[in-house]
Amino acid sequence: MKTASRFVSRAHPTACLFHPRLLPLGLSLPPAAAKTNPQTTMLRRIAALRPPPPRAVAAALVGGADAGYSSKSTSLPQKQQRVRDHAFDGIMEVQKRVRRFLALHALLLYAATPTAPSGKFSAGGSGAVSVPFSRLGALSRRQLRLAPLDAGNFMLRHPHAFHLFLHPVHRILHVRLTPRASAALRLEADAIASLRPGAVLRLRKLLLLAPPHHRLRLEHIRLLRRDFGLPDDFADSIILSNPALFRLTPDGFVEFVPSPDDPPDLTVAAVERSRERHYREHRAPGAGEEDARFAFPTRFPPGFKIGKYFRIAVWKWQRLPYASPYADVSGHDLRSLEAQRRMEKRAVAAVHELLSLTVDKRTTLERLALFRDALGVPKKIKEFLLKYQGIFYISTRGNQGKLHTVFLREAYYKGELLDSNEIHDARRKLEELLLMSREKANLDRMFTSMGRGWDELGGGRRGGAELREKFLGDAGGRKRKVGADDEDDGADSGEDSGVESLYID
Repeated sequence: MKTASRFVSRAHPTACLFHPRLLPLGLSLPPAAAKTNPQTTMLRRIAALRPPPPRAVAAALVGGADAGYSSKSTSLPQKQQRVRDHAFDGIMEVQKRVRRFLALHALLLYAATPTAPSGKFSAGGSGAVSVPFSRLGALSRRQLRLAPLDAGNFMLRHPHAFHLFLHPVHRILHVRLTPRASAALRLEADAIASLRPGAVLRLRKLLLLAPPHHRLRLEHIRLLRRDFGLPDDFADSIILSNPALFRLTPDGFVEFVPSPDDPPDLTVAAVERSRERHYREHRAPGAGEEDARFAFPTRFPPGFKIGKYFRIAVWKWQRLPYASPYADVSGHDLRSLEAQRRMEKRAVAAVHELLSLTVDKRTTLERLALFRDALGVPKKIKEFLLKYQGIFYISTRGNQGKLHTVFLREAYYKGELLDSNEIHDARRKLEELLLMSREKANLDRMFTSMGRGWDELGGGRRGGAELREKFLGDAGGRKRKVGADDEDDGADSGEDSGVESLYID
């Protein structure tokens, strides 16, 4: 083999460039070289019978479909898979019950007084309102798209919140809230009323997040009112009652009105405050101010794989300067790649600021998309937020995966809100009420007083028999085994709520 190689080199000066061992994988010799060098053609055929070297195979797969996540790029990948965080998903499991309760409570108020304005009974006295269950069940099937047995099943599984009884005069099945559920709703309404100055400030900061005109649609704010702790009648009690701070236009927009009484730190973002506080408390000798000047608090979910190059990419992104989310950047030149990266980081800061203004430091992805243009967020907002899983978390629990909830990771620790407030504490009372096991309630007298109401509760004798067997058991006293979705897996409160004797006839 060595003799043949020397012969090829002497016969043709450029033949050594086409040696089979020096050829890349999949390349062949030029026709001219094959004609003038028969020995080279023989060596090429011998080399074709040998297996390719491992390095050549690895070089061929780099950048292909099988490369996977083995990229050595020091920039953040554009697409990332969502990594689950069970602490946040557990919060949404509780919120599924809260949303169902609030929806049924709204239907209960509508069935009692269809012409009453929204929230009339929310401040108190709503527990005394009772309506026929047949009307409430029809409304739940038509407006909430619930199955025929879902409304009654939910009420029976939460006897601490709903009370079913046979009306003493009409002799039909009625439903109303328990005093504990009414007290929890009243507590939240009182907290919202007491914190109205803070709600005014949050609304003004929300309008400032929409430069340069600082205006948003009233309907979009209405959809976000619960997240911001605004009352149901905020259009009258906050916007129209403060003409020196807000302006409601005829086309349905709310505009920001400058005021000399505004605090000087009105346009200071929450991340800047937390960054300054963390730097003062944890500053070490020799620490680089440049690394903390534009950095965001980052905490990746458990199981998130962080490689060397990804860590470098995060470090580079944290040092990248960006404009404040309250600054007007409409006249900036965005043709350069560096400017686009800075604007993307500004969009992260804008979403971070909006979540910081909410009461529970979370909101749904659908409501967040309403402010996409004002915040400067790209159209594919879900992929954009998944790119920064150390700052945000998207939970798909609730409504069969159709609902996406965005959490601010730094505001929570092990599923608990770090900086709590009165509105959040009041909502926790309602959550604890819905998590109480039905075994803690004295249901014998309520079930006995229902009489033939079981048939009405199930929409007929067949459905009523199914619910009766599920909650009371068959003739032998054995209850039917329920599925995971039906089972109330709430925590044991350690005390007997006992559906109040006031509501046991």
